[in-house]
Amino acid sequence: MDDHWPKMRNPLGALPTGNPARMPWVDMAKGLSIILVVMMYSAYNTGEYTGNVGFLHYVIGFATPFRMPEFFLISGLFLSQVIDRPWRRYAERRIVHYLYFYALWAIIMIGLKVGIYGRDQGAMLRDIAMSAVEPYGVLWFIYMLAVFGLVAKLLWQFRIPRAVVIALAAALQMSGVEATSYVLTQFAAYFVFFYVGYAMAPFVFRLVAWTQRHTVLSVAGLLIWAFGNGLLVFSPGFSVQPTVTHMGLAAFPPLHLALAVTGALALCISGALLARHAFMGWLRWLGEHSLVVYVAFTLPMSIFRGLALRSGLITETGTLSLAVLVVSIASPILLYLLVKRARIGVFLFERPNWARIAKSDQVALPRRGIPTRAALTSPE
Repeated sequence: MDDHWPKMRNPLGALPTGNPARMPWVDMAKGLSIILVVMMYSAYNTGEYTGNVGFLHYVIGFATPFRMPEFFLISGLFLSQVIDRPWRRYAERRIVHYLYFYALWAIIMIGLKVGIYGRDQGAMLRDIAMSAVEPYGVLWFIYMLAVFGLVAKLLWQFRIPRAVVIALAAALQMSGVEATSYVLTQFAAYFVFFYVGYAMAPFVFRLVAWTQRHTVLSVAGLLIWAFGNGLLVFSPGFSVQPTVTHMGLAAFPPLHLALAVTGALALCISGALLARHAFMGWLRWLGEHSLVVYVAFTLPMSIFRGLALRSGLITETGTLSLAVLVVSIASPILLYLLVKRARIGVFLFERPNWARIAKSDQVALPRRGIPTRAALTSPE
């Protein structure tokens, strides 16, 4: 595996290479995931205004079972490093970190959309207050990571067996609970994947390490998975609409759960295979900075889509969706690089010291092979 990435030039200077303490395949998988997430919003947002579907709608349809579960599963992989720390140190890494970015960007988004564009300061204040208990917009993912971190710590502290937690979480996921609270709905839908990432981390690392030694078999396995996933998603009963995809047989709850987990593992394996190639360093960097893209892509997405439709420059749904996707990913990265170079507004993407409740620390992980069980289960 290539561990040294070439520096990629940009008008603002060299694009930083990946953090050497991180595992390349993890960031590769996160890079694939953030592209799929932004692709979904780009395609559905465009389809809502054009009233049509494009080719990206079918790509998103294929990824529907595993698109968000992958992010949560990866987020749980390294939970064992910190879960037995004292509450203050644990909360610093797994709760406060996410709540800071959620609160900051919720205020920014609500302020821009409701306060400035909508010119309704009263509604703006109400929405900001409600965002404390009901996740705002696309930021729900970051909010739920903090909730999952809190619940996982409580389950560990009360020594609830992992098998029991997985069984109950899987039952919740398959139940399709639609609660009046969005938090409860999303908890039921996704906690199982976060916890599976935590509980099955050793297996995931062994699987990825095996695939790195058996490239041909890994590619063959990915092709078989892709065929099976596509067959079940696009089986009779599926429909692709401008703002939503209805799956075929894959919508059956047990199958949906199985496809979500296997799809998440498939992206991990894909990340491991891609990490072999130095020219894919950009994807690793994107995965390492996926939070940058996630918190800031919606505004450029809406602006560009609106301008493109009004100008009539791009009207075909597929082409416009692709253009929106590129702009939605590139804009936050450009903003991040500008902020880092100017050293103004760094708090938008990096948590300042005043927003920390404990000393920041990290466990360095090997870039090759499998982390030891001690590294996954012990504190610093």
